Amino acid sequence: MSTERLPWVSEDPASLRLFELAQKVAPTATTLLIVGESGTGKDHLARLVHEIGPRRDAPYLKIDCASLPPHLVESELFGHERGSFTGAVERKLGRLEMGGAGTIVLDEVAALSPEAQGKMLRVLQERSFERLGGTETLHITARIIALTNVDLPAAVKNGTFREDLYFRLNVLTLAVPALRERRADILPLAQHLLNIVRVVHGRGQAQLSEASRRMLLAYAWPGNIRELRNALERAIVFSRGSTMATEGVAAEGGENILEPRDFPENIRAAAGGAAHYGAELLSLEEIERNAIAATLDATRYQITRSSKILGISRKTLLEKRKKYGLK
Repeated sequence: MSTERLPWVSEDPASLRLFELAQKVAPTATTLLIVGESGTGKDHLARLVHEIGPRRDAPYLKIDCASLPPHLVESELFGHERGSFTGAVERKLGRLEMGGAGTIVLDEVAALSPEAQGKMLRVLQERSFERLGGTETLHITARIIALTNVDLPAAVKNGTFREDLYFRLNVLTLAVPALRERRADILPLAQHLLNIVRVVHGRGQAQLSEASRRMLLAYAWPGNIRELRNALERAIVFSRGSTMATEGVAAEGGENILEPRDFPENIRAAAGGAAHYGAELLSLEEIERNAIAATLDATRYQITRSSKILGISRKTLLEKRKKYGLK
């Protein structure tokens, strides 16, 4: 897969800096930890690091730690020899072995059980392991990338994640900002995702109306990029042009335009007046009020966090909150 097929859509300074960091760490073999909220694109970034690095032609193997059955973790990760346990009728290669000299991604690494965390610690320390029931020591040449949406320092503090494993994973760390923290990416990402979903649903000419674009900018996107894609797909499916296309009629003119009414109700409600359903435009004050209201709502009125997202001081946010009568 070439990087042209795996673009990093970014216009916001925060995501541009993240891409620069990814380019710097890609050539290395060092263990990489990628953190961020669900839906921000951690897996996409891990794949990008693989594709722009020297391991691009080697395997890329993703392991969903949350879906591994506890009683099968060792067999799945390390493999087993024939007869090592009841039902082991033949040798099985583990996923770590199958990764070869490529990249092994531990998705949702915080979901590993305490026992599995101990086994992974040994792998990272010694870069070796044995198959279950075997005596041959196998060496890992693959790069390890761990992904998590969990606050690992907090998990270490409350005893659900091993501190020594955290330090082994936290050699190089990339933090993927939430979509609300890189607002300049919202419309470019929306256009990129729309280009994908409109082809899937046979709506090659579908475009966003100006009202829809304002609505997307005003919404706080707690579900991040995943929520954005789902919203666009929903809009495609429920728009008038979609109905016409299923009837074999070519949608023309306005029928190809996605309006706010086509998007989920929660997005329209949270964005408030930022996306009027008519053609009228909003004043800068109205746009500012809607953006502040949506951010406060998304953060449950955490003033410090909201001020950081909006790029203004806490004092300024409190003043604007009072000015616009936001309770």
